[in-house]
Amino acid sequence: MTTFVPRHYAPDVDRGKIAQYFFDLRARRITVDSTQRLSERMMRVRFTGADLDDFPTVAPEDHVKLFFDRDERGDVRMPQLVDGRWSPAGHTYRDYTVRAFDPAGPTLEIDFVLHGHGVAGRWAASAAPGDSLGMLGPRGAFLVRDVCDWYVLAADETALPALSRWVEGLREGVPVTAYVEVQDERDEIELTTRADLRLRWLHRGPAAPGSTRLLADAVRAHEFDDGDGFVWVAGESTSIKELRRYLSRERGLPRDCWDVDGYWRRGAANHDHHDEPEEPEDDPVEPGEPGPRGADEEPVPPASGRVDG
Repeated sequence: MTTFVPRHYAPDVDRGKIAQYFFDLRARRITVDSTQRLSERMMRVRFTGADLDDFPTVAPEDHVKLFFDRDERGDVRMPQLVDGRWSPAGHTYRDYTVRAFDPAGPTLEIDFVLHGHGVAGRWAASAAPGDSLGMLGPRGAFLVRDVCDWYVLAADETALPALSRWVEGLREGVPVTAYVEVQDERDEIELTTRADLRLRWLHRGPAAPGSTRLLADAVRAHEFDDGDGFVWVAGESTSIKELRRYLSRERGLPRDCWDVDGYWRRGAANHDHHDEPEEPEDDPVEPGEPGPRGADEEPVPPASGRVDG
């Protein structure tokens, strides 16, 4: 994992294991430098551009909003900021994880899941050097410092870029178990890490994305070690929500030892996990605490399920 924090940034909130950062929101224009096919249904796009000179990225789930609209001349239609705020009206945008950033370029890498019905996936499938997009963010970061005795990570393909960045950044030899739900073996990718990684791919086959219990069942069946660990789960919101109660109530893990993050919801466009109401059985997040987030997913109508793009 490439971690880059400009010198003028420091944690706004520091709780030891957890650090929070808040960044000034800035609109940036980014240009395709190259593309790389990672698997049957995943494409990595490397971007460059002068607007990346002061780009901040700290944590595996750092995410940005990408803007796909063009004006009448074919130029990127950039979001407009007024007093640090912007309006989504009239914009076609999607959230994506910062897979890697190299300040020396500067270059930014983002992984796209490919499918035929999403504006972002279609764009990535045909992206070529010189193509441009608009971008906002990151607006902040939620960093879990690598001080834990062990890690359990679980994600579908929408959160696979964040999971990949998680394991890349972990220290040598620390035990980590990763469960990754994908359609089939053609979606499996190589994960690079110094950690002691136990990786299990979960194939859903013809089932619609977000319609299975693969991730929830894998986490429930996991035999947790003693010590101070961290559990991170990300995927379709309703399919993993039960794990909040499981980890907090049934397993008894402290709140700073787990995060269950709905990256997307079946049938909902631009799902924002911050808008999800807390149910009575959920342990509330402390006020002002953003859950780690990096939705790499574009929704489609409920009948067709959804895959990132």
